Amino acid sequence: MKKTITLTLNGETRAVDVEPNDILLDVVRDRLGVKSPKYGCGRGDCGSCTMIMDGKTVRSCLILAIEADGSEIVTVEGLCRDGLTPLQEAFLKHNAFQCGYCAPGMTLAATELLERKAKPSREEIQEAIAGNLCRCTGYTAIIDAILEVAK
Repeated sequence: MKKTITLTLNGETRAVDVEPNDILLDVVRDRLGVKSPKYGCGRGDCGSCTMIMDGKTVRSCLILAIEADGSEIVTVEGLCRDGLTPLQEAFLKHNAFQCGYCAPGMTLAATELLERKAKPSREEIQEAIAGNLCRCTGYTAIIDAILEVAK
């Protein structure tokens, strides 16, 4: 039994028909065409599906699309509509990513942190990105980039 939901995705109001068991990740990627959130573990452990929903990072593989009705959703595409953000520039400067699979989730987790706290400590950064796994570069360059933006 399909239901039409409306959400604001990266600043644009979108309506989409969803089934009761559709997950937000699949709807955003497959029906709305936003490809930065990735399917990883399907259990909310890896962070590759991270999005910002109403100002908080969420694992979109764990959110039913119907729960997002009326919500504001931001993906990396929504962050850089006017060019790269200072955080994204710092990630590039520090060579923070290799394969890029974790980059969207890390970027969104760091963005949410910096919006909450302008000058987080190294420990606060580690905690904020803890739900995002990186298997290529590790975390030192990622943390250094976030610290640079926080100064």
